[in-house]
Amino acid sequence: MNDGTDYRAILASDTPLIDVRAPIEFAQGAMPAAINLPLMNDDERAAVGTCYKRQGPEAALALGHSLVKGDIREARITAWREACLASPEGYLCCARGGQRSHITQAWLKEAGVEYPLVAGGYKALRQTAIQATAEQVQKPMVLIGGCTGSGKTLLVKQHAQGVDLEGLAHHRGSSFGRTLTPQRSQASFENHLAVELLKKDAARWVLEDEGRMIGSNHLPECLRDRMAEAPIAVVEDPFDIRLERLREEYFDHMWADFAAAYGEEAGWTEYSGYLHHGLYAIRRRLGLQRFAEFTALLDASLAEQQRSGSTEAHFSWLAPLLNDYYDPMYRYQLEKKAEKIVFRGTFEDIAEWLER
Repeated sequence: MNDGTDYRAILASDTPLIDVRAPIEFAQGAMPAAINLPLMNDDERAAVGTCYKRQGPEAALALGHSLVKGDIREARITAWREACLASPEGYLCCARGGQRSHITQAWLKEAGVEYPLVAGGYKALRQTAIQATAEQVQKPMVLIGGCTGSGKTLLVKQHAQGVDLEGLAHHRGSSFGRTLTPQRSQASFENHLAVELLKKDAARWVLEDEGRMIGSNHLPECLRDRMAEAPIAVVEDPFDIRLERLREEYFDHMWADFAAAYGEEAGWTEYSGYLHHGLYAIRRRLGLQRFAEFTALLDASLAEQQRSGSTEAHFSWLAPLLNDYYDPMYRYQLEKKAEKIVFRGTFEDIAEWLER
């Protein structure tokens, strides 16, 4: 049995964690296998914190016990107890393995449940995650490059040593990149990345050639530094194949996702807004006249999609957007890395080359 100090084993095995920090702390950074069942809610924690600063630890502890008592206390113990029974191999976790997890542990013991805690708490796990990432990224890596719609993410996902950075970030990296799942906080994104690297522990990594940011998440500096030196395999698929991939991902799948999440009517409003927002985000780079032209084409394409159910009309603005904006931008970026390109080929060629 892990005594709560083998942090790498806890992270790499997705050991369940009952995180008793306040919701605001959990939102700022949490581990992938953690659920949040706080000892104190945000308001209670803020009141205890203020009391601690003004009157010291004893007064703060007394205030905490007066705020979390009676039915509130019983409800929280019941929730912890159910979580412990559902995950008997798990651990309690607070910020530093201090009072909150010890109080929770003591109350559970009174309720007949013995449950271990993470010594050092979230802070110790977080430090381990940062250190693990720094070590894992020192291994050899190869990047998959190529213009938008080349299937780079798919190549990464289907490879045993692939790490899908966009999947971890809940964002596809472009102005149209957002998904229906909100992006994680920066710390949580880094924690998920660390756990993915620890779990796979590959001899080398296959990653997509990303920029510094994926939506609102930025790649850890140690990873960016290594990616800047890594060899690149470039996917060169025909334009029509790329268009078809993008149609499936950004129109067919996104419309289905919005409809499933919001229902037909509200889903359509959300889906239309998503496409308009993506175009609006790059209006300055397109130039206002070109932006107006593309917006008119987008509106016509949406009307056609709503009328016939076909998403093909979107090619009217997607094809020139790739030709005039995305492709030249990516080719320019790739030119600066020309000496790192080690292979070029179709999607199938690259998949075969990676296996070799």
